[in-house]
Amino acid sequence: MNETRGQSRRWTVIGLAAIAGIATGVAAVYVTETRNGNAIVDAAGVDCAPAVEAAGLLAPFAKGDVAAFRVATEPARLSELSFQNAAGDKVSIADFAGKTVLLNLWATWCAPCRQEMPALDRLDAAHEGKDFSVVAVSIDTQDPAKPKAFLDEIGVKSLAFYGDPTTGIFSGLKGKGMAVGLPTTVLIDGKGCALGVMSGPAEWDSEDAKALVKAALGDA
Repeated sequence: MNETRGQSRRWTVIGLAAIAGIATGVAAVYVTETRNGNAIVDAAGVDCAPAVEAAGLLAPFAKGDVAAFRVATEPARLSELSFQNAAGDKVSIADFAGKTVLLNLWATWCAPCRQEMPALDRLDAAHEGKDFSVVAVSIDTQDPAKPKAFLDEIGVKSLAFYGDPTTGIFSGLKGKGMAVGLPTTVLIDGKGCALGVMSGPAEWDSEDAKALVKAALGDA
């Protein structure tokens, strides 16, 4: 009888331990899933939530020539977006850490893209030496010399050449709901977090555009 009671106690202890283990496992899974689900802090330890708050302050500046600018409403880190420089070396948005970036995707076959390029060049030149840069990335997929020749033809003086013949950068933005066509222009803060996006062309050296950029730089 005592042996039966002892066995019963042992099974009770084992059962409770198993239940406790299961509970711990469930709790661990819940915590992990909660963190991944929120995705506020990414694997690199970057929190893009403050960028959404900063983007909200830009809303009053989305008017006139940049009225189509949509401020970010969800955290989105874009540091991993990569492309090539004129020498063919890999570059990414992470290489511009600390700078506010106006990322522009264009192609020589896109007439509106070609039209806004001089304005982008002037905007970049106006902020030379400051914590701001226009990063215009050509996604021409064939002759790599064609977009370079176009920039030379129009007399671009400030813009550096960047290209992505794989169009992976466009796919990356499309996957985040930020690209549906060309041109696409994204304003990115110094941590690589999206502040907002413009679908379609804009007069990027207009007073409205300059005010938007100034606000993004915290100078408004």
